[in-house]
Amino acid sequence: MTWEIKSDRPIYSQLTELIKLKICSGEYPLGSKLPSVRDLAKEASVNPNTMQRALASLEEEGLLVSNRTVGRFVTEDISRIKQVRNQLAREHVKIFLENMTRLGFDHEDIVSVISEMEKEMRE
Repeated sequence: MTWEIKSDRPIYSQLTELIKLKICSGEYPLGSKLPSVRDLAKEASVNPNTMQRALASLEEEGLLVSNRTVGRFVTEDISRIKQVRNQLAREHVKIFLENMTRLGFDHEDIVSVISEMEKEMRE
């Protein structure tokens, strides 16, 4: 997953979201050690202080655990990760449904479009 930073929102909040996605998708597995703040900042082409802020936010949310002498690790609390994953999914679905409603689709139309797209993706 690439670090796609846009200018429409604060960088640290985008970094937080991207790291959440990396954790929820398994790119950063349970209990795995994260690269250093400097390495992550370099990889994402952002200021280390901005990356530090994003990582601190993820610690507050319980997705990362910090050990001062060793570094930061992804939590091993699978229920916490599932909770965040479901929260992210609900946010994406809500945005999708709001957009479809704005386009004039009703419930049956939305379900039909989803069924068609899911079928196409399986083929």
